[in-house]
Amino acid sequence: MLKLLHTADWQIGKLFGQFDRDEAALLADARFKAVERLARLAGERAVDLVLVAGDVFDAQGVADRTIHRLFNAMSGFSGRWVLLPGNHDAALAESVWTRALRLQAVPANVSLCLSPEPLLFDALGVAILPAPLTQRNTFNDLSEWFAGAETPSGMLRIGLAHGSVRGILAEAIDSANPIAAGRAEQAGLDYLALGDWHGTRQVDTRTWYSGTPETDRFRANQSGQALLVELAEPGALPVVTPLATGRHRWRTDTLSLQVASDIELALLHISELATDDVVQLSFSGQTDLAGQRRLRAAIGQAAGRVLSLLADFSALRLEPTADDIDALQADGYLGEVIDELRAQQQGDAADIARDALTLLAGILGDRRAESVAGGGA
Repeated sequence: MLKLLHTADWQIGKLFGQFDRDEAALLADARFKAVERLARLAGERAVDLVLVAGDVFDAQGVADRTIHRLFNAMSGFSGRWVLLPGNHDAALAESVWTRALRLQAVPANVSLCLSPEPLLFDALGVAILPAPLTQRNTFNDLSEWFAGAETPSGMLRIGLAHGSVRGILAEAIDSANPIAAGRAEQAGLDYLALGDWHGTRQVDTRTWYSGTPETDRFRANQSGQALLVELAEPGALPVVTPLATGRHRWRTDTLSLQVASDIELALLHISELATDDVVQLSFSGQTDLAGQRRLRAAIGQAAGRVLSLLADFSALRLEPTADDIDALQADGYLGEVIDELRAQQQGDAADIARDALTLLAGILGDRRAESVAGGGA
């Protein structure tokens, strides 16, 4: 019985530019922590090999410190690691891999698949057939050589590739770095370990994408996992078990506000966001100014608790009530301005009108609070 841990798309050095600096740093650090968890998992499951199917690094130009830190993160598993270059870290003539070798950062138990040739592990009875990318994008199927590759009789044949299986993924993704459907069967592979698609996905009985071990985008695609692959003997079907490895939960939530009770439900939803959540929160419908203030206060509190919280109010219409207006003491001209801004939320300048209404309400609310405080002094 051969036991593999199949993983891919670590994207070490990813910058997360859409987040603020502190959040981006935490998300970048989480990718190293994911590798540390993979190393512990490999030891706990007593696997024979860890296969990493490309995009170990997010870019060729990562810092030397990042290279050293990555290989240190792998030190928790003393067994064999097999690493494949993907499109983000292709095996160029001068690459992150050649730099890692010059830095003497690569441990003795790590095999780098920098060329398309069989990697034999006689003691384990397995031959790894890698298809490393030697440029970021190619329109040739680099796994084609698997079929003609000769390996010792009785050895398991494991393919390792990074790209898009034709006809499986979305058309926008199914472009560069193609892999033929049915490659495992055509090449006599016992298992084909793939990377590039960031979610766990079965292609056929012998072919899987593992997905990234730590979710890195707002997309429901079964990410944050690795695959435990068990192979009893050559020709036997692999037993594949997804294992949870991710820490952070990326979620996109839309809350529709139509009646007063919806505000309470929204506040409850916000209060239940957890410390490891990365959240895009969108509001639609309508609310009064008091409801909006409560929402913004709750979001401010939650933002200090979760890893990241992005709130979008662009589809939420403000409908100040008579009580809202009375509370703001906005009679006369100011009352007319508020009425005009309310009406303009229906037009082409809806975003501007809503922001202006929010700003004006905030100013009037602050002035009223100062007046009350001053009168009580």
